[in-house]
Amino acid sequence: MAKKAKKQGAQQASEAREAHSNRAGGGRRVGGTPATVALTAAGVEFTVHSYDHDPSHPSYGEEAAEAMGVSPDRVFKTLVADVDGALVVGVVPVAGSLDLKALAAAVGGKRAAMADPALAERTTGYVRGGISPLGQRKKLRTVLDASASSHATICVSAGRRGLEVEVSPEDLTALTDATLAPIGRA
Repeated sequence: MAKKAKKQGAQQASEAREAHSNRAGGGRRVGGTPATVALTAAGVEFTVHSYDHDPSHPSYGEEAAEAMGVSPDRVFKTLVADVDGALVVGVVPVAGSLDLKALAAAVGGKRAAMADPALAERTTGYVRGGISPLGQRKKLRTVLDASASSHATICVSAGRRGLEVEVSPEDLTALTDATLAPIGRA
């Protein structure tokens, strides 16, 4: 039954993204981001956190944690890597870094490297510092760091700089079809 609900949620999110991008205004998004649209369509509980983004801040993730007053262990960054020629999303706490070897192993690959930023932006439909694991233009295989399970909720980008969504790790895992694995380094 859980698989059926997950499949229905993914289908609803896809339909909502399509309907949302087909609104009047030449496809311009009116209202939410693809990430918040996907969460709403799936009927998932989430909280939106907005803050004024400072372009001079050295770290998007640390800036989000500071602005929201949330521990950096609960704020997760979305990173796009190339694993054996395929793009894969790694979602890890902003307090640490992505272990590329562990990411490759989590998806059955051999080698991983950070993806070209322009390719990551084109593929996901988001800009660096605002890439969300949710509502991506092309759904990529996703791995969520296992540490997320130790929190009732975590924060991830809502699809633009200065906008985060707080969601349960279980809901994020279900909506992105993510694999849970220890891919973060402290």
